[in-house]
Amino acid sequence: MDRLDSSLIALRRILRATELFGRELKQAAGITAVQFRVLQIIAETGQVTAKEIAQRMRVSQATVTSLVDKLVRDGMAVREKSALDRRQTNILVTDKGRQTLSEAPDPLQQRFVRKFSELDDWEQAMMVANLERVAAMLDAEDIDAAPVLHTGDIKRATDA
Repeated sequence: MDRLDSSLIALRRILRATELFGRELKQAAGITAVQFRVLQIIAETGQVTAKEIAQRMRVSQATVTSLVDKLVRDGMAVREKSALDRRQTNILVTDKGRQTLSEAPDPLQQRFVRKFSELDDWEQAMMVANLERVAAMLDAEDIDAAPVLHTGDIKRATDA
């Protein structure tokens, strides 16, 4: 097998792993990978605003609002007016949300983070450079993307 085929197979395996995990998460926890990441951010911070989530995920506040709407509808999060600033709405995780987080399969993204963190600094730098180069080769360097391992459009994930 030549290098071109090997590289295309590696790309396909990455896409396929992301797709399969998304299905597994949806079946086990009832939420998409992007919704799961929002729930994680809410749980990590205790309470957070949609603006803060949008900044962390590097997506629009409107996208976050749609994601949070779904989590609220499913009883995994709640919105509360801030006691300090009545103009601000905080988002908090519920017991059901905490249970979803604890019972969900090990997120693919966290597996990547764990293994990436174990690499030497030079290996991490080389991997980032190579991945950015692949994105450029696919004319994808300007595509808006959150740091979430998920296939498809992030806005479409809110509807799933």
